[in-house]
Amino acid sequence: MRTRPAPPREGASPPTPTAGLPPPAERGATVIPDRVVARIATQAARTAQSRRAAVPPDRGGPAAPHASAAVRTGSVRLHLTMDLPYPTDIPRVCERIQQDVAERVAQLTGLRVGEVLLTVRRLVTADATRGRVQ
Repeated sequence: MRTRPAPPREGASPPTPTAGLPPPAERGATVIPDRVVARIATQAARTAQSRRAAVPPDRGGPAAPHASAAVRTGSVRLHLTMDLPYPTDIPRVCERIQQDVAERVAQLTGLRVGEVLLTVRRLVTADATRGRVQ
């Protein structure tokens, strides 16, 4: 015998998963430490560096990006330091990396990214990259 679910009754609300919990304001807050946000930003910067600046994420390439973060009342300020290939359109690549990192950090942490400061540590030529592999 087959049964069909009953149609929803008018005015009936779906069951709430928070039944029995105190109101949200009384539950507390989730705090994400600066160092955790910085690690997320570092990984996002590494991905953006390889995607936007055509830098392969291997050991023979430029040094890995570094990030620091300052989390304050639901928003975060990020500072990234990374190498970029030469030649490249530095302003365009930096802007895209900043956008990518801001979006990814906001997506993973739920924090509003107020600022992403990007410092280019050095420009790396293809010859310099090949020389480090040997």
